[in-house]
Amino acid sequence: MISLRYCLEYAVVMTIRVFVQNLPRRISLGFGTVVGGIFYLLHGRRRELAMSNLRMTFPERTDSECRTILWSTFAQLGRHIIEFLNFDAMEADEMFKLVEFEGEEYVDNAIAQGRGVMYFAGHFGAWELQIMVHAFRFERIVMVARTLDNPLLESLMERIRTRVGTQVLSRRGAVRGLLRALKNGGSVGLMVDQHIQDRSAVQVNYFGRSASTTSTIASLALRTGAPIIPVFTIPLPGGRYRMVYEKPVEVPAEDDDDRIRTYTQRCTDRLEARVRKDPYLWLWMHRRWRDTVTFH
Repeated sequence: MISLRYCLEYAVVMTIRVFVQNLPRRISLGFGTVVGGIFYLLHGRRRELAMSNLRMTFPERTDSECRTILWSTFAQLGRHIIEFLNFDAMEADEMFKLVEFEGEEYVDNAIAQGRGVMYFAGHFGAWELQIMVHAFRFERIVMVARTLDNPLLESLMERIRTRVGTQVLSRRGAVRGLLRALKNGGSVGLMVDQHIQDRSAVQVNYFGRSASTTSTIASLALRTGAPIIPVFTIPLPGGRYRMVYEKPVEVPAEDDDDRIRTYTQRCTDRLEARVRKDPYLWLWMHRRWRDTVTFH
């Protein structure tokens, strides 16, 4: 039986969804900033966790600078949630008017190879929007996502993600589905910026600290020959976005004794470079680092 709490959460989200879809985009984005501010005020534990992460990641920055980044992170998260609800009501041509592309040639070349394509991203910028936009612009993908605790919201999220043909796999048993898609010449997408405790975990250097990271994307790429393309969607002034496809990650040499970890590290390095450039776009509220090992 679905709890009253879950029903209330769903009712709030659906009310906001109807509300923002009837607002001009400029006003709805402003409302998203307000939503982010509410999260900032209400989620004290997440706020302090994020602040701790920022202090350790950027020891050269003052507390004031870290709090500015933190506030901007919450504001961006609020706008991202509202835009996700907005994009649900948009057709492809409406989305394309708001998005400019960079590095499309890397995608076209990878698809033409016929070995499948692997895309990786992090909880950076407008990560949910890029799933829909990519499916409309290039091809449908198979992705892996954590199941939400609230089954009503999980159903809503899955419906929005799959309306463009995206197939969503739960983490348990996902590797088989991803491998099948790649062998059929399809494309898959994975996040590489969350703490992982399963058998696929490898330790990589992320901002000078040890971070347990999924090696699935590296192991599947080496097994199938599919290239790995980093993709990031960056908010621009005026409510627009730039969707950046980077050059495929360099494949480790065959004589590398630890090719999977090396490949995973190279993917992580690409994400770190983006986060260093625009730190407010990454989700600092996650317990990314749970080990005490540091790299020098």
